Amino acid sequence: MLNKIPLLINAKKILQLKDAVSGKIILIILFSICFSGFAQHKKASSKFNVIAFYTAKNDQAHISFVHEANKWFPKLAQEHHFAYDSTSNWDNLNAKFLAKYQVVLFLDTRPETTNQREAFQKYIENGGGFIGFHFSAFALNGSDYPQNWNWYHNTFLGSGEYGSNTWRPTSAVLRIENQHPVTKNIPETFKSAPNEWYRWSNDLRKNPDIKILVAIDESSFPLGTGPKPNEIWHEGYYPVVWTNKNYKMLYVNMGHNDIDYENGTNKTLSYTFENNIQSQLIVNALLWLGNSKK
Repeated sequence: MLNKIPLLINAKKILQLKDAVSGKIILIILFSICFSGFAQHKKASSKFNVIAFYTAKNDQAHISFVHEANKWFPKLAQEHHFAYDSTSNWDNLNAKFLAKYQVVLFLDTRPETTNQREAFQKYIENGGGFIGFHFSAFALNGSDYPQNWNWYHNTFLGSGEYGSNTWRPTSAVLRIENQHPVTKNIPETFKSAPNEWYRWSNDLRKNPDIKILVAIDESSFPLGTGPKPNEIWHEGYYPVVWTNKNYKMLYVNMGHNDIDYENGTNKTLSYTFENNIQSQLIVNALLWLGNSKK
């Protein structure tokens, strides 16, 4: 009988240990359920959802901007109660994936396959929101990004092909051309962050579907430092922010950080979103697009 006592004690300890482990498992399960519920509630309570597409492989200035954007937008999302996601998988440009989002951003490039392009066009034509930055509008025959998407470059953006650019990246004085929710509380003129500025083949002033919101003010000239003479602009009219009145969209020419190419360090010398007035344009645009009904 005495020999059985240790066995009984051990059995009792095993049962106690089993109960303790079971209790911990139950607590973990309950915590997971609560956390999952909180996450779903947080997603559901977001005013709108934004998805940014990017490539971040072609130019250090564009790569720098993408990294900056993917740090800046999440902070903005937290402040203004929307959800921000980003992806470098352009195959996510499909109806099922896009159905979760009210606003699409192109941070540096554009979709290249037929399926991606058709899905994006359908998304836009069904009332989806869009902001394209800088290189996302680039198209030049004979380059890696030829003008082979007429709807996007001529109908949607209205800009056509890339014409030329300034160099080095420099600040410009920008001028508000038309009032719009995007330009709300923005000064009539303001100084931008350093940028490489683009000229386009199409004159956007002649397109009745395009509403130019911001252009380069003549006080900016000469704009650019060269060394090539054609990289310095001395006159002309250059829109840098505009919308197509037929769609919920905005194109923003900004999105090229200044980089130390000359000394070979590839160090970022300027950041696009450090300019508060210019950044307010983007805030206004996101709130306008995200809170608009399809």
